[in-house]
Amino acid sequence: MGHRLSKIYTRTGDGGTTGLGDGSRVDKDSARVQALGDVDELNCCIGAILVHPLDDEMRACLLDVQHALFDIGGELSIPGAALVVDSYVDSLERRLDSCNEELPPLKEFILPGGGGAAVACHLARAVCRRAERRLVEASRSGEVSAVSRRYLNRLSDLLFVLARVLARKGEGEVCWEKGRNR
Repeated sequence: MGHRLSKIYTRTGDGGTTGLGDGSRVDKDSARVQALGDVDELNCCIGAILVHPLDDEMRACLLDVQHALFDIGGELSIPGAALVVDSYVDSLERRLDSCNEELPPLKEFILPGGGGAAVACHLARAVCRRAERRLVEASRSGEVSAVSRRYLNRLSDLLFVLARVLARKGEGEVCWEKGRNR
């Protein structure tokens, strides 16, 4: 990375624009910047999962995810950059298949719950879905990697499965009961 921040505030964004990695300026509410913000929020949510006790394999997986999310952020920050490759998606699919093997099939929807780590995964999954929607929106107005969109789609699936794994190790899954409040 060639450019390092030595001063955190620059005042250049006070007018409602922000600089991209290629030197161009865009509105802070542009689709690209909105997607970048959601990917950043998702990365924070992954960090919130990592503060919980996790096995080494899950911890390594989530750290890989954080690095990949920074790569997606790089693609959004530098128009035309291609940092995320197919092997990122392949890796998520392998981890997803491995984790899902130990779980029983779902017969009902499950509620976000099952302990702190599981809830953190559910929250990250919901934020991931929003980031994916923003990436799709941003792709309509500029170059956004199709691989990055696939990555976020697969990541939301992985986060759901990890939430199930963590709930089963924690307080257990809570199934939705249709019409419970009647």
